[in-house]
Amino acid sequence: MKNLKLFVLALGLFTLNLSAANLNPIKATEELRSEMIELIGSNFMDEMLENEYEADVLFTVNANKELIVLSVDSDNNQLENYLKRRLNYKKVNHKPTKYGEIYLLPVKMIKQI
Repeated sequence: MKNLKLFVLALGLFTLNLSAANLNPIKATEELRSEMIELIGSNFMDEMLENEYEADVLFTVNANKELIVLSVDSDNNQLENYLKRRLNYKKVNHKPTKYGEIYLLPVKMIKQI
């Protein structure tokens, strides 16, 4: 009986944590988006085989106005690493309305022929 109570309590806490972890990222402003595009650059596409790559970058801006990349969702591991390297801890001019806001930036890279 004691184990059952402990199990129910653990299950309840786990469920509570899952609901609290539900993120609702907001889209990056045009100003922030353009700054990030400059930081990303276009060097990545020079050495890639395919003509188009897509990724979703989940990030926040800290008190020092630095981008903190939380995750990059892409089918291409090279693109994920490239975006993390180019964006993580880079300074921007954006001041968030409240610290800890989570932003989503969809990235689509197309090779120029």
